[in-house]
Amino acid sequence: MDGGAGEEGKQERHLVLAHKLFLLSHPAVDDLSKVALRAEVLAAVKSDDMAPLFESLVAAGVLEPDAALLAEMRGRIDEEIRKLDEKIADAEENLGESEVREAHLAKSLYFTRVGEKEKALEQLKVTEGKTVAVGQKMDLVFHTLQIGFFYMDFDLISKSIDKAKNLFEEGGDWERKNRLKVYEGLYCMATRNFKKAASLFLDSISTFTTYELFPYDTFVFYTVLTSVITLDRVSLKQKVVDAPEILAVIGKVPHLSEFLNSLYNCQYKSFFVAFSGLTEQIKLDRYLQPHFRYYMREVRTVVYSQFLESYKSVTMEAMAAAFGVTVDFIDQELSRFIAAGKLHCKIDKVAGVLETNRPDERNAFYQATIKQGDFLLNRIQKLSRVIDL
Repeated sequence: MDGGAGEEGKQERHLVLAHKLFLLSHPAVDDLSKVALRAEVLAAVKSDDMAPLFESLVAAGVLEPDAALLAEMRGRIDEEIRKLDEKIADAEENLGESEVREAHLAKSLYFTRVGEKEKALEQLKVTEGKTVAVGQKMDLVFHTLQIGFFYMDFDLISKSIDKAKNLFEEGGDWERKNRLKVYEGLYCMATRNFKKAASLFLDSISTFTTYELFPYDTFVFYTVLTSVITLDRVSLKQKVVDAPEILAVIGKVPHLSEFLNSLYNCQYKSFFVAFSGLTEQIKLDRYLQPHFRYYMREVRTVVYSQFLESYKSVTMEAMAAAFGVTVDFIDQELSRFIAAGKLHCKIDKVAGVLETNRPDERNAFYQATIKQGDFLLNRIQKLSRVIDL
């Protein structure tokens, strides 16, 4: 896997393969598409001699057993490792420290390429021991992060991000720091920390070079989706709606421009149409799919709250007309959100009216401050008694 910055549009091929494997297991993908995907996966496995992955896919019933192919791949792997070990031995005997490091790195990348996860991680640690420069150590962390994203190993990703941050305390260039923000943003998004993901993505929007993870239009897709449910209207306008970097590519992602602009411009009927168009893309994204139902709820909470913000009371019929849905649908939707404490309003079913009862934020803040002050005073009194003793 390429730890350096990828060329524009050049996604790391193992992450492309990981997405295809995800689609193969997805119930929403039709059988005809899965036939083509299976052929592409087999071609990728053969191309990189990914014997361990081939065995696991055969065991899962994704690919057909082929003992001859497996033996061929194992033979090529053994031969290549023998050659790499010879290069390492030669470098240690006859060449300098940088050549020794490069030989160890080549072995690490080969293990990564063939899908030997544990051996790759172990060899990367050996390579790190031969590495002095902070920048080169950071590149090794990027290799590890790519392995983590291929296997969706969140523990490995989290530890690697922490390690990278510690390395930056020793030094490190801005280009690698900016790339790490995208890696961390993707990790946050994949673990449902959408607020932090949006912040990290927005920080990287003008300095994006992390093409090995995904193309720029996919990055904009993630940035818009995470921002919509975490930013207030003023911030959304400044950082997303009017951002030239986003405006330049938002049209390449189907329904995304309509989704963002109709929400901001309060065109709720158009918003629901665009949102329904985006749901398929969210469902078929390997990082977002586990959070599909949660994201759907959060977006609807945002849009319903925004609509109700303008009213003290509004008829159910008027709200249903604004969203282009039936009164019964709005009734069921809002009932769930009100019961969950997501919306501050009540339904007068007899009159067919919604009455908002937005909490007084200033009063709530005042009460919270008083409560925290009482708690602090109690702690100080307890501490003073201990000191007096």
